[in-house]
Amino acid sequence: MSDAAAPTGTTGDDPKSATATAGSAPPMISMRAVDKHFGKLHVLRDIDLEVPRGQVVIVLGPSGSGKSTLCRTINRLEPIDSGAIAVDGVPLPSEGKALAALRADVGMVFQSFNLFAHKTILDNVMLAPMKVRRVRKEQARSRAMELLERVGIADQADKYPAQLSGGQQQRVAIARALAMNPKVMLFDEPTSALDPEMVNEVLDVMVSLAKEGMTMLVVTHEMGFARRAGDRVLFMADGSIVEDTDPETFFTTPKSERAKDFLGKILSH
Repeated sequence: MSDAAAPTGTTGDDPKSATATAGSAPPMISMRAVDKHFGKLHVLRDIDLEVPRGQVVIVLGPSGSGKSTLCRTINRLEPIDSGAIAVDGVPLPSEGKALAALRADVGMVFQSFNLFAHKTILDNVMLAPMKVRRVRKEQARSRAMELLERVGIADQADKYPAQLSGGQQQRVAIARALAMNPKVMLFDEPTSALDPEMVNEVLDVMVSLAKEGMTMLVVTHEMGFARRAGDRVLFMADGSIVEDTDPETFFTTPKSERAKDFLGKILSH
């Protein structure tokens, strides 16, 4: 934990020399001096972040703090103005086939499920491996059924998205992302569009992923999940990472006034 929370600039500016010095694999996610504006709004301010492989990072903060933008820059759904981002030691390409290849290694689950309405659940999960990874249909089908079994909805394989509940659709979205065998999973408030009774069925799948060692960055308002599954909490405010610590420390002894105020409002409900 202490390694993960250490400032990223302490090992020098060259990621390769830093990795060689450490004698270990590069971090799964690396962000250095990342800035992002939407017009005059400065949404990410000089972000430095390293996420080691296998770590579950929870991103918390008030609305408008930059959480979702941070998540979306990691696979370049949002381009950055300056700085550098790398995934598993590979700098984020700006466009073209190299970017498509890197995105294939980064699974993403959004607030909305983004499933193809005209395709069955099984076809939704099979599609990307066949199109992007060139996996044979039989192999893609077998893997898709394994994943649907894993998220608890194999019996729904032949249905269409509109026939499923929101919680079931989000579990399909997770299975679809996992079908690409990603190196890292990004979750952007995956339960915020769900009815309360459906939230836990999605969080349970995410907890099982965390236990299996999947590298995850999760933007969420689910404090119980943050405490249960997170290795690390980033608290953001006004586009900056204000606190970077373990969940127990953050929830019991937050250091900044912004974090104390945020927790006071969230935990009193």
